[in-house]
Amino acid sequence: MAKQKIEIIHEDEFLVVANKPPYLRTLPDRYRKDLPNVLEFFRNKYGEIFIVHRLDMETSGIIILAKTKEAHKHLNQQFENRTIDKSYLTLVEGNGFPENGRIEKAIATHPSSNRMKVSVKGKPSITEYKMVEQFQNFALVEAKILTGRMHQIRVHFESIGFPLAVDSIYGRREKLSILDIKKGKIKSGKDAAEVRPLIERSTLHSWKIEFEHPNSGERISFEAEPPKDLRATINQLRKWRTNE
Repeated sequence: MAKQKIEIIHEDEFLVVANKPPYLRTLPDRYRKDLPNVLEFFRNKYGEIFIVHRLDMETSGIIILAKTKEAHKHLNQQFENRTIDKSYLTLVEGNGFPENGRIEKAIATHPSSNRMKVSVKGKPSITEYKMVEQFQNFALVEAKILTGRMHQIRVHFESIGFPLAVDSIYGRREKLSILDIKKGKIKSGKDAAEVRPLIERSTLHSWKIEFEHPNSGERISFEAEPPKDLRATINQLRKWRTNE
């Protein structure tokens, strides 16, 4: 795993909007305080700063930090009131993904692990989605979460038969390579080097966000470019689709 830098998309005296690389924790690890994390990076840069929302370690993309307690409170209230529009870009497995739709399935903690599950006893959870691009056996999807449950997108898409292309907990594989895209049709020899994994983490990227600025009240929006591993995977899916 190559070390990646945190990209600052926007910064002012009240907040920071950053593009988090995959494999980086949002908060310090409970047992290994020495492991790199977003909060530590920005505390070293600015001093006191507050994480507004979290991303899983493997998830890349937009994350917001507040520079003041007042801004932190204001942004948190927007998340609680569901006035923040937040969209993810995700690669799922399967053919015939619907053009668009809405998943309304309650989510609860699995009793025997840290994973989540769909359950009538869970908390109400809503995900809206639209298909961006269909490939052979995979689809690129934009998912908008109207509630913020743990692993919501991963659980919801698995529940409708389209798990993330790579997801070690809810999916069918822990990594994706050309062999998976071509279903074993890659020849040996000069193509052998291409069999190395294209991506080895959850195929989920925090893509777009729109919210009210905590000071001016202006509605602002930002977009984060997917990291190299996800871009490379999408490019290969496009390439082999045209070679069918």
